[in-house]
Amino acid sequence: MKSTFVLSAVALLPLIHAAPALPKREKPDPPLRGSKDLLGYSPDNKLTGQSTEEIPYTLVPGQTEDEDLGLYLDFSNVENPQPIRGSLGGTDPGPRNEALDRQNSDKLAPPGTDHGQTINANWPMSLSKAKLGLDGAGWSRQENVVVMPGATKMAGVDMRLEANAYRELHWHVAGEWSLVLNGSCRIQAVNEDGETFIDDVTEGDVWFFPPGVPHSIQALEGGVEFMLVFDDGSFSEDNTFLASEIFAHNPKSVLSKNFDLPISSFDNIPDGELFIFPGTPAPADIAQQNISTPDGPIPKEGTYSYHFSEQPAHIVPGGSVKIVDPLTFPAASNFAAAIVTVHPGAMREIHWHPTSDEWSFFIRGQGRATLIEAPNIATTFDFHPGDVGYFPQSHSHYIENTGDEDLVFLEVLQADHFSDIALGQWLGSTDKQIVGDTLRLSDSTLNRLKPEKQFIVAASSNNTLAGKE
Repeated sequence: MKSTFVLSAVALLPLIHAAPALPKREKPDPPLRGSKDLLGYSPDNKLTGQSTEEIPYTLVPGQTEDEDLGLYLDFSNVENPQPIRGSLGGTDPGPRNEALDRQNSDKLAPPGTDHGQTINANWPMSLSKAKLGLDGAGWSRQENVVVMPGATKMAGVDMRLEANAYRELHWHVAGEWSLVLNGSCRIQAVNEDGETFIDDVTEGDVWFFPPGVPHSIQALEGGVEFMLVFDDGSFSEDNTFLASEIFAHNPKSVLSKNFDLPISSFDNIPDGELFIFPGTPAPADIAQQNISTPDGPIPKEGTYSYHFSEQPAHIVPGGSVKIVDPLTFPAASNFAAAIVTVHPGAMREIHWHPTSDEWSFFIRGQGRATLIEAPNIATTFDFHPGDVGYFPQSHSHYIENTGDEDLVFLEVLQADHFSDIALGQWLGSTDKQIVGDTLRLSDSTLNRLKPEKQFIVAASSNNTLAGKE
């Protein structure tokens, strides 16, 4: 056997020598790691020849003014905006996200009055992942402490239902307050006393469902979009109690006993969450779905909807305000809200809420706000449609219109009535000697302070350098 093996190996030699040679690489790939000779100082270290000082850019109006003047800087149409404000800052050669810099000039080039870093008071819903409904029926996006850790008292969900689509039968541990942003829908609920509720709501209307009260929402023709606000900053749409899941996760024998129906009645129930799904069009006559029970309907004083769209706005210099709170909508016993419209150049006056955080949603236009935390921390934020703003209890802030169209936003409190303390009214209602001694204001300035709350102050030329006394 040994000699046979040797002969066989010898016989293979010509075949081995005849095999084609592998192609040779002209240069081997560099190793994954470099030499230790690259550590630290060496007289042979190579420096880049590219200058970071030769950056083409254009400064916008107001950018060279004193940094403490803090004028709004419009970067929307400028290429390569730079982090320069008055005598502060310097150029940025990149890399960076210029689109975000253009939208957030007060982050890129903050006013000189900013100091330190407050909580993040701004979250764009565009950065929230969309949760998509079935068969093109709609979607939702949410904001909570996962993306906005400082917003501990309230969370928001922006939801869209296409025509006839449902947000399925469900309930929450948190209370649900809602403003209809566009379109119309039919809402329905049953409370713990067995009293029923149904109503059609449209753009500008409000509803509220208390914790644990089961309800449903169906879009009418044309679809609907609404903003939901929950009284818990950790609320998540993924933690909602759903009728489909209740049926899917109770034994069918238990369902049969509970409803006194044969087990076969549940052969086609959903396997789990429906969330948002297409539905049969709601009857045009709402009375067809107004179910009567021995307990009757929810009394009018406890009803779950308020037709806020029909309430006229309170007009003030610089804009308008509409308030809905438990004084007019008792069912929402801890939700107080305002729709605020601010004309170009005007601002929601400097104020704070002594008993509640403020959760805001920006509907139209653009604005900015400076949040101040005690004693001297201040951050200025820019807001655009679809953004959420959050200002903690007793923290000073304003909201200024920085665009050329009306700024419209929703302001929500956890309170039994809508209220705030305005900086102007406080100083205007305090003895002039005290204010003058504290802030070193002239007599002419003290005499112009107003004891009335303004809500919104109109645009003025006094915020320019030409407005000096």
